[in-house]
Amino acid sequence: MVAPTPIPLAEGFPDALQALRAQMVDLTLRHIDGDGSRPTELSCLQLIKASCTAPRTAPALYEPGLVIVLQGRKKVELGNETLYYDPLHFLLVSMTMLPKGQVIDATPEKPYLCVRVSCDTQTLAELMLEVGPASSDAPAQAQSGLNVAPVSESLLSAALRLMQLLDNPQDQRVLGPLLQREIFYRVLTGPLGPRLRALAQQDSATRRLSRAIDELNRRFHEAISIDELAEVAHMSASTLHQRFKQLTSMSPMQYQKQLRLQHARRLMLASGLDAAAAAHQVGYESASQFSREYRRLFGTPPRTDIEQILRAS
Repeated sequence: MVAPTPIPLAEGFPDALQALRAQMVDLTLRHIDGDGSRPTELSCLQLIKASCTAPRTAPALYEPGLVIVLQGRKKVELGNETLYYDPLHFLLVSMTMLPKGQVIDATPEKPYLCVRVSCDTQTLAELMLEVGPASSDAPAQAQSGLNVAPVSESLLSAALRLMQLLDNPQDQRVLGPLLQREIFYRVLTGPLGPRLRALAQQDSATRRLSRAIDELNRRFHEAISIDELAEVAHMSASTLHQRFKQLTSMSPMQYQKQLRLQHARRLMLASGLDAAAAAHQVGYESASQFSREYRRLFGTPPRTDIEQILRAS
């Protein structure tokens, strides 16, 4: 399958969107100092900054939520599919995914900036019940866990008001959840609404696949069979395997392997563990096998990869 052409940026950013985005850029720069991802006092909100483009496409853990780019551009690859998102297009992550992401437009003077707003299926289910069915909804069937759509003024306005709570701690507890709901309401009533509805509906194929993915995320360090996952998803093993690969571009066992390697990478970065200790914690019995598979995924041996990340940061 040929990768789609990158989505072009509009020549002139609409004035209303530009005004909202300028305020969000200012807020982001005031609340994040160095490059990387930064959690905020709002549990659903994360700020991300990169001052240079990535030299290569790197695998990463994408958790359910919405990514709104304020400055720069990024691409994400999932199997044979390539998506581009920028200040005119947001990324919807329907469930935990393991694509390859790469910042392709960023400089120290104009860094890549984005905000990530997380979601949970309970909130989506409640919103779906309140909004009601839409006649234009596509069938609730999983096609991909990643989708891109144009950003709207109403969506950007809600995201800005959520970010403004960073300067008003006294309002966060009450208004934070309300604005999080509004943001996903805007997505639910937009062109990607069918994807969110499919995730929220308890009997949909997407929701059942999500249960299998959740099970793998909880038990990634354990030996788990395809039959166990099929039972969790209420599907046959063959159907689960087929639809899992359609959604994530990999088999359940390949997905589990990448989860293990991603978590091991986090342990080495955050806790200073060596490769052997990290491998053991995520379920590997052989340190040499871990090193081989780590290099295959990330391009370099564990120690070299961690040293490069630490030097860059």
